[in-house]
Amino acid sequence: MFKNYIFDLYGTLIDIYTVEDSPELWEKMAIFYGYRMADYTPSELQQKYQELCGVKKRQVMAEHTDYTKVDINLTEVFRELYEFKGVECSDDLAKITANVFRCFSTEHIKLYDGVLDLLDTLKAKKKKIYLLSNAQTDFTRPELDMLGLTPYFDGILISSEEECSKPDKHYFQMLFDRYKLRKNSSVFIGNDFNSDIRGAHDFGIKSLYIHQEISPPITQKLLSNWKIMDGDVYKIKKLIVEE
Repeated sequence: MFKNYIFDLYGTLIDIYTVEDSPELWEKMAIFYGYRMADYTPSELQQKYQELCGVKKRQVMAEHTDYTKVDINLTEVFRELYEFKGVECSDDLAKITANVFRCFSTEHIKLYDGVLDLLDTLKAKKKKIYLLSNAQTDFTRPELDMLGLTPYFDGILISSEEECSKPDKHYFQMLFDRYKLRKNSSVFIGNDFNSDIRGAHDFGIKSLYIHQEISPPITQKLLSNWKIMDGDVYKIKKLIVEE
């Protein structure tokens, strides 16, 4: 049916639950920063983190005035948290700190049932598989490797690397320009009615919506061409793969 299958990641291929505002997380992160002589209380660290995120977002918005939805690289925020305390931070330390934050904040992470079967089927049919994810590079790329997904993709775009995110049309256009995709031979699969499905619709490509437990509530008209409301990934093959 299609040549190019473009996937969202979290809530579509990966089932994940994270908690980034718990006191326990920031207590652990304050200890980790303390190991490197960056002395924070947990509340001070969380407050400074949020402050720096806001600064970074305003900087990106000022640089990309045509974007409707921007993203920042949190690894740079973790770096600046060291520097604020007068501690030099290497690229490796910044990445490791991002990894640690993700590890401490993740309650569970796994592939949905049927994901590998779906991707194997697409590969067997010589289809192209792409990832367009609103995500952080130093969270997501290790998780793609850990769960064995990286080799399946013919192209990967992560919003923190591009400073743009779904549903912005510019983000979709980046993928299509970089890999020379055509709209009439491409379909998007995602679990978010707005960033995934409305984004694909406004960009002008067909889409399949799959509802998972972590999907945001649908508060507007669902604009997908196909929908799976019970989270059964196996049904994707029947709807948009098998001919």
